[in-house]
This record gives sequence, C-alpha cells and structure tokens, in this order.
Amino acid sequence: MSPNPTKKGGQETEIVAWLAAQSERTIETACARVFLSGEVAWKLKRNLDLGYVDFSTREKRKWALDRELDFNRTAAPDIYRSVRAITREAGGGLAWDGAGKPLEYALEMRRFDDAAVLSADPSVIDGEMADALGRTIAGFHAAAPIRPGGGLSALEWTITSNARLIAEHAASLGAGAVAELVTKTFAELERQRPLLAQRTAGGFARRCHGDLHLANILIENGAPVLFDCIEFNDLLSDLDVYYDLAFLLMDLDFRDRRDAAVRVQSAYLDEAARSFPQALWAGLAALPLMLSVRAAVRTHVATHAGDIKLAKAYLAAAIAHLSPAPPVLAAVGGLSGSGKSSFARAIAPSLGASPGAVVLRTDEIRKRLMKVAPTERLPDSAYVGGLYARSYDALIDNARDMLKAGRAVVLDATFIDPVLRARAEQLAADCGAPFHAVWLEAPLNTLKARVQARVGDASDATVETLDDQLARLKAEAAWTHVDTSGSVEAAAQAWVANHR
Repeated sequence: MSPNPTKKGGQETEIVAWLAAQSERTIETACARVFLSGEVAWKLKRNLDLGYVDFSTREKRKWALDRELDFNRTAAPDIYRSVRAITREAGGGLAWDGAGKPLEYALEMRRFDDAAVLSADPSVIDGEMADALGRTIAGFHAAAPIRPGGGLSALEWTITSNARLIAEHAASLGAGAVAELVTKTFAELERQRPLLAQRTAGGFARRCHGDLHLANILIENGAPVLFDCIEFNDLLSDLDVYYDLAFLLMDLDFRDRRDAAVRVQSAYLDEAARSFPQALWAGLAALPLMLSVRAAVRTHVATHAGDIKLAKAYLAAAIAHLSPAPPVLAAVGGLSGSGKSSFARAIAPSLGASPGAVVLRTDEIRKRLMKVAPTERLPDSAYVGGLYARSYDALIDNARDMLKAGRAVVLDATFIDPVLRARAEQLAADCGAPFHAVWLEAPLNTLKARVQARVGDASDATVETLDDQLARLKAEAAWTHVDTSGSVEAAAQAWVANHR
C-alpha cells in the first residue's frame, strides 16, 4: 500500500508544539517524532496509517508504545523508562500524567549520545567490538520467546510486500532489474521453503529485534546496546533469527565493512551454538536469500525517501546476494603465536558468499564444549587428550555442515598432527570445495613474545604450551608456508592478492 497518512488535527499540532517548546531538538522519523530535552527523550507516535503500520487512533498509538517499552526493555533496560500520558489541565494547558483526560501518550527514554550510534561512523567497529556485537545478538536471540507463527510466514510476507512496493517504482529503478529481483527472490524462496519451514518448527523463529541495522545499535561503556525494536507488526518481528542478523550483515557489507561483518558472523555462530541445536549450521543455506530481502527492504525505503541513486545501489546488492559465490575451505595452521587468528580473520572476507567465510577456532570451540566463556582460562591439559580430540571433531563437523549449506569456512587451529591436516584436506574433497592450506611461520622468540603478550583472547596457550607443540611437531606441513615474522595483516593481504 502506498503511504496514506491521516490528516493531523489541531490537537496533534498543539501537542507537538508543547513538546517542542520544552525541547532542545526534534528528530523526525517516518513513524514518530523524538523530542530531546536535557537527559530525557520523549517519543511521540505520528497519527498516520502507512498500510504496514497503523497509528491512526490514540488507542493504537498507546498499544504500540506499550509494546515498544516491553520489547526494548530486554535489550536496553536502562534507556526505555515508561509510557506517560499527556493530559488537559483545568486551566486548558497540557501536563504530564495530570488529573485530566489523556489526550495522547509518549514514551519516556533516557537520552543517549547520537555519536555513539554505529551508523554515525561504522569505521569505529574494530575486531573486539564486532565480536562483542555478534555474541550480544546471539544471546538476545537465545533468550527471546519462540514464535512458531512467524519465521517462514513472516519472511514470505516481507518478500511479497517488497515485490509490490518496489514494482510501484519500476520506472525509476529500472523495470528489468526489478523484474529480475522479484523473479529470482520468489524462486529462491521456493527452493528454501522446506528448510525455512524446518527452522520455524525447530525453534529458530523468535521474537526478534526486527530492524537490526547500524542505526539501531549504539556503544555505551564499551558494550553494544540494541534499541528501537519493531513492535507494531508481528510479521516484522517474529522472525527467523538469521533473518534478524541478516540486516546487520547486509548493512556492514553494503558499507564496505566485510571485515567487521565476518567477525560479527563468526562470533554470533560460536555463541549461538551454545544454545541452539545442531541444525543451526544447515540454516546458513538460506542466508543469501535473507541478505537479499534485507537489501530489497532498503531499496523501497530509499525510493520512498527520494534517493533513487541509493535505491538502485541496494537493488543491485539484492540481486547480487541471490547469486552467491560457491563455498571454499581454508585451513590456517601453525604454532601458537604465529598469527593464525589474525590471518584467518583477514582472509575470510575474500572467501565465498557475502559477507565472507565463517572462521572456526578450536580455541573458541574448546570453551564452547566446556561451557565456559570464550575468554575464561582453561588449564594446559585442555590442549591434549580427550578435549583436544573433541575440539577437532567439532571443528570438522561444524565446517562440514556449513560447507554443505554453501558457506565458506576458515579453520583456525594449530594442525600440528598430520592426521588432523589430512582430515581437513579430506573434508574439502568430500564436500567438493576448493581447499586452501596455509602454514604460518615465525622465529621462536617472536612466537614466545606474542603468546606472552596476549590478553582477553580465547587462546590459553602459554610458553609451556608452545614448547609442547614444538616437541610434538614431527612432520613438516606440506601446506603453503607463509612468513608472519612481520605484520600478519600484511602477509594475509599478500595471500589474498595471490588468490583472487
């Protein structure tokens, strides 16, 4: 449906003027106005009906505000405070929560720094922040209520809505491109329908954020905070968790931050694997469709805003996501301190479908198997014996499931044992995926210095661990040897340049 806002009455104009008079600044959005006053922000829903959202009565606006408060308190309890009534006083003036009849309602929020919102400067998303963001979202999804009525039906509703809204602007966007997107999207939906239905039945459809892009995430006290969840339409919030995550991944990819996107993706999956069943990995087959749908949403939003150039860019991205690059397997081995994790993360954006390869670390898998936090230290015994073997088993099993789902994978492990290297090679052969094997090398004194300097990392390796690895390394790896005695990132960039 095309936008069809209801007329603003004199009472609404009066309330807006009253709030503006006591505010420093007003932020206008498609569905609301936010009035900033000191350390408080007041959010007022617009009196409108856009088809997919109906705020045309005071009761509907109050219902939406109550839900917005409830939904957002889960992820941002310190920001969302209460729903307040705006009343008419005996003398004719307006007041908060007065004795008179409520004329309107507003959501009281704690004001936060606009500059802390990630869309203001996506370049600030470093590796640690991306990891924290992925794990925060995974934890949010794991705790979210299951919504078996959503998932597949919600995604199909959005795809149908996208097709209609974009087709209305085919003349501006290009009729051929619009037709290509619509045809390919519905074809991919049908191809993925059985998988999506299985995921919905299997508990992967949850009450999600619904609008999880960079403009709705901020950093406070060094931690990511998710805010402004969708509350007004269950078909936009009762989603497959991957579709919720896909908005952020698409946003980062579109902004040329695939490096951050692969860190978010890998951290999310490692954290989600602690709560969700094994089917988590197979569901990645539907990620290209979900990324495309998110880009399509942005296409019609940008078109409605009058930015046809941006809309065309999103349209091209939506089409491109539906032709993902085939999966590949890379294995990065070497002794502790050789820079495996840095190297793996640096090459991941260049491999496979958008936003890049998933990095699987035995250091993180080991913590996952032990049910401890990724940075909680384990004893040296965790690097040998049964837990060591189980970590590699999980590494191979998780990678196999992802490769079969069409997702590229980078294995980050020491691979000291030639049997384990052979398992990685066989995995690629079994899945019909190209295999890239890299062995990192650096002088012993460099390795020891790097190990000793580590803080806040999933690796628990010590100098003693390194000495044990040297004692067990009997056969030289027949993989491509890369010198990482200097900059690991420069070595990775050189590798990528040679494998384009």
